[in-house]
Amino acid sequence: MTTFDERENAFEAKFAHDEEMQFKAQARCNKLLGLWAAEKLGKSGDAADEYAKTVVLSDFEEAGHEDVVRKVAGDLGNLSSEDEIRAKMAELLPEAKAQVLSETD
Repeated sequence: MTTFDERENAFEAKFAHDEEMQFKAQARCNKLLGLWAAEKLGKSGDAADEYAKTVVLSDFEEAGHEDVVRKVAGDLGNLSSEDEIRAKMAELLPEAKAQVLSETD
């Protein structure tokens, strides 16, 4: 195998790893958002965890994050606005990334 082939394989492996980490971080962010929303809804324990799972699953409906925003906004009703939900997602993403990275070390 040539040096060029080795470099190409290394770049492909890094890209795949980075994409996997981004996916895990976004899923963790959605879970944290779900737990935050569950608290606003008065859920705790297993009920909060189950609700957070539904938020994570809602992200698979379409590309982007608007499906998650719509789901949480619909569930929260007057308790939160879509803008507040988007701001919370932006706040939680760095925390989610840090959690995922700490688990892979």
